[in-house]
Amino acid sequence: MTDKSLIGHKLESFSVDVEKGRLRFFAKAIGETDPVYINEAAAIEAGYTSLPVPPTFLKCLESEGRDLGAFLKLVDFDLGRILHAEQSFIYHAVACAGDVLTFDARISDVYEKKGGALQFVVTESRVTNQDGVHIADVRSSLVQR
Repeated sequence: MTDKSLIGHKLESFSVDVEKGRLRFFAKAIGETDPVYINEAAAIEAGYTSLPVPPTFLKCLESEGRDLGAFLKLVDFDLGRILHAEQSFIYHAVACAGDVLTFDARISDVYEKKGGALQFVVTESRVTNQDGVHIADVRSSLVQR
């Protein structure tokens, strides 16, 4: 069982640049047809400063910015036995291409189900932009079988 004393443990913060090309690629990959996610002129006409970040794209950025190996070692999880269990987003402001987003995360819960056969670790990240504006809260769970 993962050590419950990890609840509240702050993970290393990181920042990432939001790039237009990556946003367009992601939008196409998920089948997004709204032109504001692909065409910068359409996004600006709609009131955005540039291409807006699609709703679940923050999870991609968060996953890339964190050292998964170090995290798994911290929580004593084996890469071959884990699954992404859930995620949720609470948005407070819009992020767009050109923004620099900072992810500040902590472990918010550690628990088990099925008599310990399933072990869960929940992280919560506060996402802010380069101006300190609170963009979103991202909650994510990993499960180890």
